[in-house]
Amino acid sequence: MLFQPDIHEQLNRENWKRANQQLMAKMFAEYMYEDMIHPEVLRAEGKMRAYELSVTADKSYRFAAEKRLFDSFDVSTDDLKKVEGGLEEEADNAIELLVDLKEIIGMSAETIGHLIKEMNATLIADVHLMEKTEVSSDELINLDYAELEGYMKGHPWITYNKGRIGFGYDDYLRFAPEHQQEVKLNWIAAHKNLATFHSVQNLSYEKLLDEELSGQERDRFFSEVRKQNCVPEDYYFFPVHEWQWNDQLIQNFPEEIAKKEIIAVGDGDDAYLPQQSIRTFVNRSFKEKHHVKLPMSILNTLVYRGLPSERTVIAPKVTEWIKGLYEQDDFLKNECRVILPGENASINVDHKHYGAVKDAPYQYLEMLGSIWRESIYTYLEDGEQAITLAALVHEDHQGKPFIQSLIESSGLDAEDWMKKFYQVVMDPLLHYLYKYGTVFSPHGQNTILVLKDHKPHRLAVKDFVDDVNVTDQPFPELQHVTEEMKTVLRTEPPEGLTQFIFTGLFICHLRYLSHILEKHQLLAEEYFWQLLAESICDYQRRFPELKERFELFDFFKPEMTKLCLNRNRMVDYGYADGDDRPHASEFGCVTNALAAFKEQKV
Repeated sequence: MLFQPDIHEQLNRENWKRANQQLMAKMFAEYMYEDMIHPEVLRAEGKMRAYELSVTADKSYRFAAEKRLFDSFDVSTDDLKKVEGGLEEEADNAIELLVDLKEIIGMSAETIGHLIKEMNATLIADVHLMEKTEVSSDELINLDYAELEGYMKGHPWITYNKGRIGFGYDDYLRFAPEHQQEVKLNWIAAHKNLATFHSVQNLSYEKLLDEELSGQERDRFFSEVRKQNCVPEDYYFFPVHEWQWNDQLIQNFPEEIAKKEIIAVGDGDDAYLPQQSIRTFVNRSFKEKHHVKLPMSILNTLVYRGLPSERTVIAPKVTEWIKGLYEQDDFLKNECRVILPGENASINVDHKHYGAVKDAPYQYLEMLGSIWRESIYTYLEDGEQAITLAALVHEDHQGKPFIQSLIESSGLDAEDWMKKFYQVVMDPLLHYLYKYGTVFSPHGQNTILVLKDHKPHRLAVKDFVDDVNVTDQPFPELQHVTEEMKTVLRTEPPEGLTQFIFTGLFICHLRYLSHILEKHQLLAEEYFWQLLAESICDYQRRFPELKERFELFDFFKPEMTKLCLNRNRMVDYGYADGDDRPHASEFGCVTNALAAFKEQKV
């Protein structure tokens, strides 16, 4: 299949050039932030600076950028220039730039080889997204939660954010969230000697199956097992992704299939829509049914998108613990009314051979399982609308920010909208941190903003098992955390725990939101961060009894350790098949703009 005429319509010269220039601007900005490149300042006027980056003795790049707080840069896509052999021309080739940076950044040949592949895949996806011009930001603000995800452009920080190594072009068209293709999940039966089932209290395997499958589906699936002369009651039934089954599971579990320990039983009836993470699916046939998280052994951003077995097994217990803190806390439950979509049930299948290998590559230890997460729709009240935080940094094909459309429709000005936003988002995150020594990773995908009349109204946080972390300090509030949970959840020293909010939310998300508001003259970036500092101080005034913990988890230090995401892949970790998932690299410090605003407040 040559994908005619699609491939020629999508990969046209004009869009390819624009996608490359946008990616180049992002590369300059983020590699400067991560101290991987150090261009020379040619001239400065206010916040605007003209830069030149020499890559060889006779070749350089020139670009313009506004200097931002937190040691950040907003690089313009206009007027990107390449100067070679004394001749200046327009710069429009991101892969050429990447190769030119090999020695400057210190990338290995192996790393840059794989990275070229990831960046080309990212550019192809960016070009496809450019064709999505039918819905403006004014219209997107009224779109359904699951559909809205299909318009997002990926991680704002990572420059190879849609690499999806493992996908062919056909897989990309079928399964990437931006194509919004509904899929039916394949179901398999795994023998109970092989698979384990775990759930919150009062949710049995039989009850879960009754909720997720119709009687007809169950009969059909059970019949397939009987056709193999096996007993359905000896098996756990659960969904797998079609790509995972075709490209990973048959090849890695042939023995289990041959022995009928794993039996393919057919497609489910319900239609699902993939979300930005690719491996999480929202049920479109019945909104109240669980969202399903499935392993997909593709490499995207920094990690293979599998389901770590130890975390899959313990997911329901983490859910019960997180919700238990909420239930006993009047502030979280009755004032913030935070929403916590629980990971209520999970099935895990370990691979007996890979599991027996010491230090086996982690991608082979998280290939088969399923997590059922409560649907966000079951929590929404009349007039409420859910969006991921990622949507707030979206700009439509005409450059209008999604957040601008929200503000205009809310009847508030940008200042009051952001004040409400900070109260809604920060209060529950800070309370879990200060009161319980527990932190989520509140990046753009895990954090859901619930709107009412297009105003920030409530917060929802998801993905507990992957991204909940606890303090290493002896907090009495953590005395009921079991040793089993401690071996799975990351335990962090004070700054490490603080970083999940500082980097995960401030640097990874709010940094880009502030750029948008500043660029579109909606709110000056200094005031944007001042409002954040005030929201933290407001919380601290509300709970003075936690003063010692405010100092322990200090968001107002003049400098914080700089965590780097691009550097991790490009310099430190590469594409090694390690036994553990790579974590963000630490390199130097970032100037914390909140420190100055705290001083002003005092």
